[in-house]
Amino acid sequence: MKYYVKVLWKKQDDELFTDLRYSRQHKWIFDGGTEVAASSSPHVVPLPYSEESAVDPEEAFIASLSSCHMLFYLSIAAANKYTIEAYQDDAEGFMENNENGDMAMTVVTLRPKVTYSGEDIPSKEQIEKMHESAHKKCYISNSVKSKIKILSE
Repeated sequence: MKYYVKVLWKKQDDELFTDLRYSRQHKWIFDGGTEVAASSSPHVVPLPYSEESAVDPEEAFIASLSSCHMLFYLSIAAANKYTIEAYQDDAEGFMENNENGDMAMTVVTLRPKVTYSGEDIPSKEQIEKMHESAHKKCYISNSVKSKIKILSE
């Protein structure tokens, strides 16, 4: 399987560039045509050279892990005949120097809140088992070195 994303950035006419005073705003264009405004994080590159309203790579990394986990969790629950009405994850990531002294997203914490309906509601143990299975199946979590915590309710 091959995936494709186009990343576009262009220097503005009034920017020197070599003075490091240039906009980090750029665009992600996904293979289905969706365009997303992107930028460096204001935590990394100060305003006005970053765009606070745009998605930064660190946020996208966390969202990717959360989304992948959720999609596998939903499929596992459906296969087990549990009906999910809603799923919310207030995920967060923590950046610090890793064991090599390099800045890295060392821990990502997922906090899924799942609302079930119907006659068959999974037990806490069944929910934990489904989260464990989703984590093991998630392609993104299998691709990163970050520690991933799952704190389900």
